[in-house]
Amino acid sequence: MKKLVIFDLDGTLLDTIADLAAAANHALQKAGFPVHDTETIRTFVGNGISKLLERALPEGARTAENVERLRTNFVPYYDAHNAEQSKPYPGVAALLLRLQERGMMLAVASNKYQAATEKLVAHYFPAIRFVKVMGQREGVPVKPDPTIVFDIMEAAGVGKEDVLYVGDSGVDMQTAHNAGVDAVAVSWGFRPRTELEAFRPLAIIDRAEELADL
Repeated sequence: MKKLVIFDLDGTLLDTIADLAAAANHALQKAGFPVHDTETIRTFVGNGISKLLERALPEGARTAENVERLRTNFVPYYDAHNAEQSKPYPGVAALLLRLQERGMMLAVASNKYQAATEKLVAHYFPAIRFVKVMGQREGVPVKPDPTIVFDIMEAAGVGKEDVLYVGDSGVDMQTAHNAGVDAVAVSWGFRPRTELEAFRPLAIIDRAEELADL
């Protein structure tokens, strides 16, 4: 039996796409670039905010300077509005409580910047005592680099065999692979099932309660 379950945030625990899209479009509009519909922005997420903004820019405008311009407008807007339309996926809050009651350690590993990750987790899951909530931090590579998983494992005091990583994207599955830990994919997130199948996780689940049964 696993001792620690590490969850991705966006697309796994929380449906955050509407608030991400609103902030991205706000930043694009302020800088004079075309905006995108929510479903298009869904295909841009998974590798952190800077990568999202780079993908949102027109092809000929994807420079570091433009990404930084967008980020300057994105972050304050997102900080102010990131809990307006976001919501936990069905059954997720109950799943976390059930795992916590079983004595399992729980953690979050996200490519969203640290301040927003902490705020959203505290806002939507106040009853859960996460052993660690980690987002994107300055100077630390983002997923699929496994550093974030290793940092959480160190805080929890467990080995690789004690860890289950849960996520909704190929980035998450690659992160688990790079860290040498078992992975379960969720089908309700931002990425297509075919992307998840390519990584051959332990399981692909369609409902949150299925994870407890595993």
